[in-house]
Amino acid sequence: MKVEYKLFTILFSFSAIMGVIYGIFTHWHEPVGVVGLFLTGGLCLMIAFFLWVTGRKIDLRPDDNPDALISDVEGDFGFFSPHSWWPLFLGLSGAIVFLGLAVGWWMVIIGLPLLALSAIGWVFEYFRGDEAI
Repeated sequence: MKVEYKLFTILFSFSAIMGVIYGIFTHWHEPVGVVGLFLTGGLCLMIAFFLWVTGRKIDLRPDDNPDALISDVEGDFGFFSPHSWWPLFLGLSGAIVFLGLAVGWWMVIIGLPLLALSAIGWVFEYFRGDEAI
């Protein structure tokens, strides 16, 4: 967790410094960019704090040990479907929903049931019929 919290601390510092520079260059008359950069910095700071606190509570991972070997992190990371079509349908239905936000609400109404159906299909892909896990 050491690397992660340092990364988000650097991102916080960058966003805060860029927010101040942006404010100076725009004479603080354009608030959207400054607020966006400061909010980004705040979110990075919250994530960095969470990772720092969590990293203190758990043991060191092999990623945090400079003397660790690659074989120290090997193991089972879960099951990933090699031939699932559901992510494609989920992406297409999500595109319909987000396109509907720009084009018209009638597309959102069409896309939401498709989005829900494809999300349920992907989650429960291996939990039906004779092939159930």
